[in-house]
Amino acid sequence: MFILINLKTYVCDPIEIAKAANSISNELDVRIAVAPQVIHLKEVVETGVETWAQHMDKEGEKVRTGTVTSAGLSEAGVRGSLLNHSEHRLLLAEIDESIKEASEAKLETVVCANNPSQIAAATSLDPTFVAVEPPELIGSGIPVSKAAPDIVRDAVESAGKVNPKIPVLCGAGISNGEDVSAAIELGAEGILLASGIAKSKNPQKSIEDLLSGI
Repeated sequence: MFILINLKTYVCDPIEIAKAANSISNELDVRIAVAPQVIHLKEVVETGVETWAQHMDKEGEKVRTGTVTSAGLSEAGVRGSLLNHSEHRLLLAEIDESIKEASEAKLETVVCANNPSQIAAATSLDPTFVAVEPPELIGSGIPVSKAAPDIVRDAVESAGKVNPKIPVLCGAGISNGEDVSAAIELGAEGILLASGIAKSKNPQKSIEDLLSGI
């Protein structure tokens, strides 16, 4: 089970969340990672929690301004990066190149997709994980595992037909242990969530609640 907490640009305390996630991860031996804004990556890494980037730009051989590179993330102690989140879409060719660059930098990747057919395309690019997230449910508080269970089930099936070794994460609207349990029953091997933790008044309690569904 892999839980990836995306803090997006929510007004929250990334260090408090990172420390809570790290403590619970160590205590319960569950893999939990936090993806803060770029400006907080160094501080979050220093808490000891597994740290991911919210996005990574393909680098190629060009020198650019304002991009986040695989080499830079690796040097900062980051473990991996989200790619193609619904709030930061990429072309398929860009995803492909980013995955290759991440692999060379020894970074893991989670490629997000809207539906089962996109999950199949993403899986064919050989990322570490794929995540199914219908955009209309993101931040809604309505979990995809309940609102549209067939999407999760079909996404798992689609990924399995392409490469059964690549786990499928369930995202969009996940906020508590019941949601996690439902996602697992549908075949997901991990969770991608944001507001359920980032907007929580008690992140530690909310993360503990998530794990009650495992």
